[in-house]
Amino acid sequence: MSPNPMNPTNPMDAGGPIGPGLGEGLPGNGPRRTRRTAAAPPQYVLTEDTPVYVISVAAELSGLHPQTLRQYDRLGLVSPDRTAGRGRRYSARDIQQLREVQRLSQDEGINLAGIKRIIELENQVTALQARITELVDSLEGAATALQQREAAVHASYRRDLVPYQPPTPQSSALVVWRPKR
Repeated sequence: MSPNPMNPTNPMDAGGPIGPGLGEGLPGNGPRRTRRTAAAPPQYVLTEDTPVYVISVAAELSGLHPQTLRQYDRLGLVSPDRTAGRGRRYSARDIQQLREVQRLSQDEGINLAGIKRIIELENQVTALQARITELVDSLEGAATALQQREAAVHASYRRDLVPYQPPTPQSSALVVWRPKR
């Protein structure tokens, strides 16, 4: 006996080897509407730097007390974004930095002033690396432009000219030229 896709008695037979879709093969259910594939562009994109966590959530995620987060903000160790009402909003990057400050303080025994200096130096290194990348890209662009200009000059050469080749010194004879009178 072959499976009958119109027979609702065995739903596994109705949709093939993996079963029917939601509502398919059941009496009274018509075809489902499919979602449009060309959706509108996203209104809001969340990144690692998007401030979304209030101080209580940030404290819980980082394992610190909210008062500690306020102290770190006052010292400039971790500076969250502010809302219009001056409330703090932490990003995922801020949470990661809070954990790093806690690790340096508790595990490494570094004081808060030292941690602030470490963070400043790390930020400076990151900025310098970004500048190096920018300069390398600019240099590569200039080299490409130079090669293109050089190729254009070479392409403009006249092909009917014979390149000059200096004479090879084979003889040491002196030739004197005298004009005819």
